[in-house]
Amino acid sequence: MSAGSVVVVGAGHAGFQLGMSLRQNGFAERILLVNDEGHLPYQRPPLSKAYLKGTGGPETLSFRPEKFFHDQKIELVADRGAAIDRAARKLKLASGASLDFGHLVLATGARNRLLDLPNANLEDVRYLRTLDESRVLRDRMTDHRHVVVIGAGFIGLEFAATARAKGLEVDVVELGVRVMGRAVTAEISEFSQARFAAAGVRIHLGVQVTSIESDGKKVTGVSLSDGRHIPADLIVVGVGVLPNVELAAEAGLPVASGIIVSDHLLTADANISAIGDCALYASHRFGGSLRLESVQNATDHARCVAARLTGKDEVYDGVPWFWSDQGPDKLQMVGLTTGYDRVVVRGNREQGQFSAFCYKGEKLLGIESVNRAGDHMFGRRLLGAGRSITPDQAGDAGFDLKGALG
Repeated sequence: MSAGSVVVVGAGHAGFQLGMSLRQNGFAERILLVNDEGHLPYQRPPLSKAYLKGTGGPETLSFRPEKFFHDQKIELVADRGAAIDRAARKLKLASGASLDFGHLVLATGARNRLLDLPNANLEDVRYLRTLDESRVLRDRMTDHRHVVVIGAGFIGLEFAATARAKGLEVDVVELGVRVMGRAVTAEISEFSQARFAAAGVRIHLGVQVTSIESDGKKVTGVSLSDGRHIPADLIVVGVGVLPNVELAAEAGLPVASGIIVSDHLLTADANISAIGDCALYASHRFGGSLRLESVQNATDHARCVAARLTGKDEVYDGVPWFWSDQGPDKLQMVGLTTGYDRVVVRGNREQGQFSAFCYKGEKLLGIESVNRAGDHMFGRRLLGAGRSITPDQAGDAGFDLKGALG
């Protein structure tokens, strides 16, 4: 194998984009994509939305058909990375085989945080992150009637919206005082909660599930910390994820709440990069280190590393953006709003089309939009250029956002 070969561990959004970007940039050496899921590389966002609602097969989610990988000479390795021999530049695989690499890219992603309760291993206690998990849930929604969703983050609420649309009784249990409390402003949380309530979803805040009840074989419900009991025949857990850092840690690479990488997305080993959900990267734009879970972060990381490996070394400095489809509503976010001290609402909450412009002092940190894609795209361009508008301008319905871009 050529010393210039690139081995990528992980075939999600980051891994797939890296392989594609390398070829687009003229990279001529071997590219090997280690994929342990048993499917062609696929998109994750539809797993809690379109795929969960529909009847299509896994091929509807694939980034590209198998012929694409053959034509682009991107070799899919159906195996799992088990250990890294940094001195020999070898990736050992679970099968016992090994791959030599010129450069190794860890795109290992994250895994579900598991529920630590008795009966949490019953068949009808499910998670939603992989294609196989989504397929099982899609099948179960046809013959189950009452689901309890544990966690009111993006995944939990996206599933709740889908389950309710398919006719299931839905209860959502959230330890925090509002839905999506760690991700969005109170203005967005309150709107979303009202929309779910109007759709018949019952949301229980400030409580946690203390036990999962069963008849010995099947789930019968959950008990809450306030003494209440909710009947259910299906439980879906969405209590966050853990980055997959073990492969890096066991190889002696520094890790914390992710695999620690520089502003160039390099680990402490110049022959190894880390990208996507697993990477804790140094950010000049925001100061300190960030680990983000989004398609944008994964794909932009991949493009940055592909550029470096083909002769254009650059600092990663992307503007984060996210989205979540919840029933009829599209929530879009741009920037990072941690530390905001003022929110200016633009649009009409009653009509379900508005944006929350988040400020720290006079500086715009980010925009959260409900069914206002124009505001979102404006924010991506404005924040990408390192610019701001004043709170008064944001709150003035007559202020021309496009004109502010120059």
